[in-house]
Amino acid sequence: MTTPFRAAQLASVALPLFVFAAPALAETTPESPTQVSDIVVTAQRREASLASTPLSLTVVAQPLLNDVGVRDIKDLQILTPGLVVASTSNQTFTTARIRGVGTVGDNPGLESSVGVMIDGVYRPRNGVALGDLGEVERIEVLKGPQATLFGKNTSAGVINVVTAAPSFTPRLAGEATFGDYGTRGGSVSLTGPLVDEVLAGRLYVAARRRDGLYDVKTGDGPRTETDDQTEHYDTLRGQLLWRATPALTARLTADWTERDERCCVGVQLLTGGTAPLLATFAPGGGVAATPNPWGRVAYSNRDTNTRIRDRGLALHLTADLGWAQLDSTTAVRDWRGVISQDWDFTSADLAYRPDDGSWSNRFRTLTQEVRLSGRRDRLDWSAGLFLSDEKLTRRDSLYYGADYEAYVSRLLSRNGANPLGDPTYVSTLTGLPVGQSFVEGEGQRDRYWQTTQSAALFAQASYAVTDRLTLTGGLRRTHETKDMGAAYDNTDGGRACAAALAHGVSNATLCLPWSNPAFNGLKQTDTVKDEAWTGLARAEYQATESTRLYAGWSRGRKNGGFNLDRGQTSLVPDASRAFGAETADAWEAGVKSVLLDRRLLVGAAAFRQTYEDFQLNTFLGTTFLVRSIPQVRAKGVEADFMFLPVEGLSLQGGVTYAQTEYGHDPIAGLPLLAGRRLAFAPLWSGSLAGTYERPVAAGLTGRVTLAAKYSSEYNTGSDLDPAKSQPGFWLVDGRVALARDEAWSVELWGKNLFDQDYRQVAFGAPFQSGTLGAFLGAPRTVGVTLRVVR
Repeated sequence: MTTPFRAAQLASVALPLFVFAAPALAETTPESPTQVSDIVVTAQRREASLASTPLSLTVVAQPLLNDVGVRDIKDLQILTPGLVVASTSNQTFTTARIRGVGTVGDNPGLESSVGVMIDGVYRPRNGVALGDLGEVERIEVLKGPQATLFGKNTSAGVINVVTAAPSFTPRLAGEATFGDYGTRGGSVSLTGPLVDEVLAGRLYVAARRRDGLYDVKTGDGPRTETDDQTEHYDTLRGQLLWRATPALTARLTADWTERDERCCVGVQLLTGGTAPLLATFAPGGGVAATPNPWGRVAYSNRDTNTRIRDRGLALHLTADLGWAQLDSTTAVRDWRGVISQDWDFTSADLAYRPDDGSWSNRFRTLTQEVRLSGRRDRLDWSAGLFLSDEKLTRRDSLYYGADYEAYVSRLLSRNGANPLGDPTYVSTLTGLPVGQSFVEGEGQRDRYWQTTQSAALFAQASYAVTDRLTLTGGLRRTHETKDMGAAYDNTDGGRACAAALAHGVSNATLCLPWSNPAFNGLKQTDTVKDEAWTGLARAEYQATESTRLYAGWSRGRKNGGFNLDRGQTSLVPDASRAFGAETADAWEAGVKSVLLDRRLLVGAAAFRQTYEDFQLNTFLGTTFLVRSIPQVRAKGVEADFMFLPVEGLSLQGGVTYAQTEYGHDPIAGLPLLAGRRLAFAPLWSGSLAGTYERPVAAGLTGRVTLAAKYSSEYNTGSDLDPAKSQPGFWLVDGRVALARDEAWSVELWGKNLFDQDYRQVAFGAPFQSGTLGAFLGAPRTVGVTLRVVR
């Protein structure tokens, strides 16, 4: 029996033969717009021209997405000023930030500040949305709170992905890609009618592979793989479009993705005073003696495997009722990530999370949205209902490695006379035989369950007071209930801590959360209920035929939740895992103008956003816990443009200045935060992309695309340690293509063309005083892509 996984593998191998042997089919790729007024967006949940949409947003259409090689939301940031997307110890821990506002993704109980919608279906976390988007028509990045029409957890903005629908014009396309670092992969897509003018289908199959971007020193193992941050995934997407009647259309979509990769090790930025201790346990020193992060050599003796399964089904209905249009979207999704980790980021065997499913997250979601919209005289309105049911299952583990006890012993007993300490010291504190306080393969093994049920009613209306002045108002009422259950277990009963306490020894290092016997067998349940209004008020004024002004206020909200991690105070487990809701009030005023015979669209906006009880996820050296920060303020200006100066040349870009800072009140335990810019919040960011296409010979067309992104300096650590700062940098991607009559093309491409070194996230290495690690951005990669269309 051929499984979907095997089918995807066969598709990538057979791609060239399959495409060239196929019968000729008509090319139906939409032509690029010749006027900026032709650009259509759905930023207000209905189609409208970009020029008339009173929001600050960046839109990128399919041709540029292809030419820049955008396959997921992480690739998108090079085309979007003000957008930063970064990953930490795992690709599932990926966070998007807009105007410097976002959410650290390492705690799945914390929902995202930037919502991701794919064909109108909300993805519960940014990391869950990281995957091959397939054939995309366009991506819209909406900036600032968007709670009225898009719902909760959009307090910083929305990434709205619109994929290509089935077409009644037959088309077969194939693509094969090869590059350095062992990059290889391909895709096949087919669309066309199944029943003339009634039923059409679309199928997309892709497989991608890449060797690792890091070399790994494994010490004594047991890890055997010597590279990391590989790519290995397969995707299958199918759609049916049914035109039941002229007034009723149904679109059924199904998708399946499977990933099996190694990710992610960290490299050392700074090596602290614990390096000599580590060197006693690991060949090669355990960590870099003289850090050279850009050599991309990491130290890890344990596996970093990632196994992700993502699948979903959605039904979209559109009905013309005469007096209104009815849109309904019903979706069910199931996402699971099983991951493993070398917790200490060294080749010494201190602690790890095993590759056995005991560290995993699973989201099962069911959503239903019904929306009515219509227009009557001067009134343009929409109203609807949104329901969702989300079940989150989290498993968490942390096991002692073979060197844990001896390393802790040396750490606690070292002094000037004996800088390497005594490897048997822990046994003197616990009274247990040497090697029996912390036994390899024992430790923390917890389970969490969280159920979220949400219901919302919303409405928005625009009224044209005059031919020039339009007023808009919107309200959304959301009710949400979250139930959480937790079951904690220490497989050794917290032996070392219990023994030390029994001997009258109170030592915090022996009783860290994962070794505290107070958690053993503990069960907790809790419920959080949240009910609130969000909304907007806006005025638009058509100053001239080509210039539109707007100004407005909006309120966004990110509901409260639970820390799905151990937390303790003075060795006593925290009674509650809950944290409160976050609210955002935003003011924005802007202008959009169409110039130069409708070939130039310029938009500019000034904004001010104030967040109350901002949800900051921080790593406390042992666990990730959410802190509610009293206030965060973001203010600045931004501008975007799209320009079609001459036939064959298109340009687009923008610049964002965002001063996103914490309030001036001191924050307990985080002394560096008050009054300073947030992490991942560059003052300046800008992007510029251009494509030039022209005939070069009979039937042949040449095309050159360049995209560049600049970010000024920003800190990459939630504690704002100055050593975690990333200096300002440029990233440049490019592609050169030669095509024949839109039937085939050969494309040479490069990402990070100037091999810019930059860190995604810097972090304090666990149990290693003064050692800083980092997860790096990808190095320069180059390759070739072959495309054919029939």
